[in-house]
Amino acid sequence: MIQQTNYQQLVKSLDYLKLKQMVAHLDEVVDFSINNQMSFIDTLIKLTSYEIDLREQNMIQAMVKVGAFPNLKEIKDFEFEFQPSINPQQIHDFITLRFIEHSENIVFLGPSGVGKTHLASSIGIAAAKKRTSTYFIKCHDLIQNLKRARLENRLESRLKHYTKYKLLIIDEIGYLPIDQEDAKIFFQLIDMRYEKRSTIFTTNVNFKSWDEVFQEPKLANAILDRILHHATVVTIVGNSYRLKNHLTSEDE
Repeated sequence: MIQQTNYQQLVKSLDYLKLKQMVAHLDEVVDFSINNQMSFIDTLIKLTSYEIDLREQNMIQAMVKVGAFPNLKEIKDFEFEFQPSINPQQIHDFITLRFIEHSENIVFLGPSGVGKTHLASSIGIAAAKKRTSTYFIKCHDLIQNLKRARLENRLESRLKHYTKYKLLIIDEIGYLPIDQEDAKIFFQLIDMRYEKRSTIFTTNVNFKSWDEVFQEPKLANAILDRILHHATVVTIVGNSYRLKNHLTSEDE
């Protein structure tokens, strides 16, 4: 009767501490401990591991959610055989996040539909799963957010917000032109992250034409200088994934 009371008190205490996984696995661990003559410390380690594993899993899910990725496609979902211009070993090296440790950038350059966003997102998801603060945003949306912040006199705090992420993914640079005033804001962000944080860029515009995107050659050069100084450029030459099925049916 005393043993049962102690057991009930333990369950009550674990419930009070909101250690639900420990409650759920308590009987299982106690039985395993008795049958295998485990020490008190080993039993506690085994019991608490259930709680830790769940919290780690929840934390990873939260980090991925905060990342605001357009989809949850990972590197295992990428069809490298369809894009032979891409070196799979290089992409898998990016997944190790070595480039983040050295505050380096990655630029995916290529026409629309070749997998730039998929690759950038995959690296970002891998970073988020390793609890590295990551955020994905399209260039146009980023510019609009910074522009709005400037009009509301909170540009500095918004720039700091985007600078805090260890990995920022800026998608689709060059799809829409950026006027000179907005380009200055964009430069401020790039400059604040320069040699301090890693950024992944995707673009369909050759670097020589960036002065047309930012509509100011000197500003474009200053932006490119900071982006490319510590960067790996992955140039993708191939067909569009979006046209893949159409091309296949035509070949048949």
